[in-house]
Order: sequence, then structure tokens, then C-alpha cells
Amino acid sequence: MPVEMRMWRIDGDEPRALTASALPAEKDLHEFLKRDPSLLGERLLVIGSEVITPFGPRLDLLAIDAEGSLHLLELKRDKTPREVVAQVLDYGSWVSTLSREDVIDIANRHLSQPFEAAFEDVFGGSPPDELNHDLHLTIVAAELDASSERIVNYLRTFGVPVNAVFFSYLEDDGRRYLARSWLAADEEESPVIAKPGKRAIWNGRDWYVNFGGGRPWDDARLFNFISAGGGKFYSQTIRTLPEGARIWVCVPDAGYVAVGTTLLPATRFEAAEVLLDGTWIPLAGQQLAGIYRQDEDSDDDNAEWVVPVVWSDSRPLSEAFWQKGMFASTHSACKLRQEFTLGLLETHFDVGDD
Repeated sequence: MPVEMRMWRIDGDEPRALTASALPAEKDLHEFLKRDPSLLGERLLVIGSEVITPFGPRLDLLAIDAEGSLHLLELKRDKTPREVVAQVLDYGSWVSTLSREDVIDIANRHLSQPFEAAFEDVFGGSPPDELNHDLHLTIVAAELDASSERIVNYLRTFGVPVNAVFFSYLEDDGRRYLARSWLAADEEESPVIAKPGKRAIWNGRDWYVNFGGGRPWDDARLFNFISAGGGKFYSQTIRTLPEGARIWVCVPDAGYVAVGTTLLPATRFEAAEVLLDGTWIPLAGQQLAGIYRQDEDSDDDNAEWVVPVVWSDSRPLSEAFWQKGMFASTHSACKLRQEFTLGLLETHFDVGDD
């Protein structure tokens, strides 16, 4: 049966129903959601408004969540005709085909700052490598007619990620209220089918390296190495770095400090050698400010692993480079795919003819 939202004000012992009015003009509700999409109950970043589609009509609102999933919001004032269900499915068929580059292009045309920077403002971190892997279709209305409600519920049983949210507009003693309810609760969320091809393409060369854990950056800069270890999470990823990889080194809470090329795969600290002034020397025999040696009986997961590097450009920690929206990760090493970050780094650091 159609969802109905009612509210009462308690005056003493007497409940008094608030008067439900027609919603403001659709454009007003559109503006409310564009300015504050948290009205839907989830933190979202609106990346498009009145988005032009290839087949003519304009999609009301397009948003993205912290996981990189897209949310298509189609607004209809008062009772929603059955046609809006077909319309939101039609829009969804197009949005589902958008590549990562398409999503960023739509966002950059709508936002007042680069997409990556806006994403960090809302979610506190850089966008995931994969965008638009999931899609959520939402009809925004005062109410659904019974047939539309049946259609939406039927589609959800087949895993179609469609839902409807209802806003009631109420007035009381000069105050105005919006009340919200969903057709299907979160725990009834229909399964969402992941779609391939929405991940940023890796160029096969660039890697991100997190040089953290209290390790002095001056050691790595002077003796031409990076290292990580002390746990499976940290040791496994640095061991994936291949010989000849171009690495971009980031120090947590500071920024990017260097670009260089790996000379060998990772080796345990006790056996690691680094190239200094054209000569290979054992790293463990050098006067280092940090403590890198783990217990000699440590297994490989808990050991410290070292990768020798030749630096193309390295800067002191005081000159670390960071801009809002740049990529960062807690992994010791991972493929660097984000075009926004790579573009900034290649401009800031001296990469020569790399």
C-alpha cells in the first residue's frame, strides 16, 4: 500500500496533527537536495545537476558516495505517475555505461573545484580507483501511486537497485518541515551488480609508496632506499614492487617527497644492499637514524623489507608536496592510477625524460 507520512505535535496531553501541504515547486526540492544531499540519510557528493543525456531529457541529480558508487536521483512533484519508473530505468541504463573518465568529466563541469578536491572535502580522502562500480536509482516524490509501488518492489526482487524516497511538506505556526521516508528500508536493500571497466587504467609504470611508521625520511633520502614491514599488511605490498618501477613516495601527514626508480625487488633488511656513489653497500652496516632491524627470528610477514632506489628528485620533509584530493593509502605500496595525482606530481617534481 502507498506510504503515508504523518506528524503530530504534542500540546500538553493532546496530539495535534500537523497540516500536510503540497511540496514546494519541484525546483525548490531539487535545490534542497543539491545543496544538502544528506537529506536522503547518506553522505553524498552531488556531481551533476540537470545532466544532459544523449537521448535528450535531463537527469535531475547525479551523486556519488564514499565508495565510488553513483546515485541517480529523479524528482517528481506530488503523485508520481508510472512513467517515472520507466524514466529512471532509462536514465540508469545510460549512467551504468559511464566510465571513470566520463564521471570525472561530468563532475568537473558541475563542481567549482576539481572533482578530487571536492571528494576529499566531503569524504575526507581521495576517490577510490574504481568509480561507478555500483548504481543506485532513487525516485524522489511526495508519494507513489499503487501501481508504481508494485513495479518498484517487483524490480527489486530481481536485484534492480531502485528505491523511492518520500518527502512530506508540513507547516506549523509559521515553521516549515520536511519529513522523509523510504519505500524499502536499508536492510531490504536489493543486491547491486558490479560492472566491469570503471576502474582507472594503470599505465604499467607508476607506484605509490607510503614511507611511514616513524621511519626517518632522511635515512631513505641519503641512502637511496624505501622500506616497510613489521606486519603482514605492510610487508606484503612492498614485496610486490618490481624492479624498474617508478615510485612516488608519500610521508603520512606531510605529503609527497620524492620520485625514483626501484633497482631490485624487496630484500629483508639484514641482507639488503643499496647503491651509494656507484657502489653497492650493506644497509645494515650504515649509521641510520631509525631502527629497522626486526627480531632475527621474525618470519617474512613481520620482517623489515628494503627496496634500493635511485632518486630522480627527492626533497626534504619540510618541502613535502600535497594538494587536496591527491591519492593516499595506508598500503606500503600500490599501483598509482589516479590521473589527478600523477598530473600534479609530474608537474611539481623533476622527472626529466622519464
